[in-house]
Amino acid sequence: MFQYIAFNKPFGILSQFTSEGGHEGLKSFGFPECVYPAGRLDHDSEGLLLLTDDGRFVKKLLSPSFGHERGYYAQVEGEVTEEALSKLRKGVVIGGYKTKPCRAERIDDPLFPPREPPVRYRKSIPTSWISLTLTEGKNRQVRRMTAAVGFPTLRLVRVSIGRLVLGDLASGSWKNVKRSDIL
Repeated sequence: MFQYIAFNKPFGILSQFTSEGGHEGLKSFGFPECVYPAGRLDHDSEGLLLLTDDGRFVKKLLSPSFGHERGYYAQVEGEVTEEALSKLRKGVVIGGYKTKPCRAERIDDPLFPPREPPVRYRKSIPTSWISLTLTEGKNRQVRRMTAAVGFPTLRLVRVSIGRLVLGDLASGSWKNVKRSDIL
């Protein structure tokens, strides 16, 4: 019987069990020994991380040919424009690669608990939040996409993988889920 775990990864934690470069890994969160992360979130990103011992499922989940959706909320520097959102929807060029079309929209502040350490605050520069739904996951893709349209990401939270949503799972907490909850 395979295990599937939804984890709300805090800021500053690596998506691996070993600590590295001054960043803590997943070891201290009490996961069962046989699970490992299905994909990753950078140490400076937060939110939904799936852990499992089902290798075949991980291959299907991460394969670009299946195009499973991943949802993110990004707090960006500045008041995001409809023009920037339109560019994101069509795909932007990052590092010589054009991203696949995605869903992008401005959203109200999702009222996440404050991040530790806090997001940098500048009195003269407003921030706004956008929702992005991607079907691919290149290295630091969301951050690179928002920067490419002139709105650097300040805070990034993954809120969904397939059908699985982060919901009210507290930062640093995890729960068992079923495979059918995900895909």
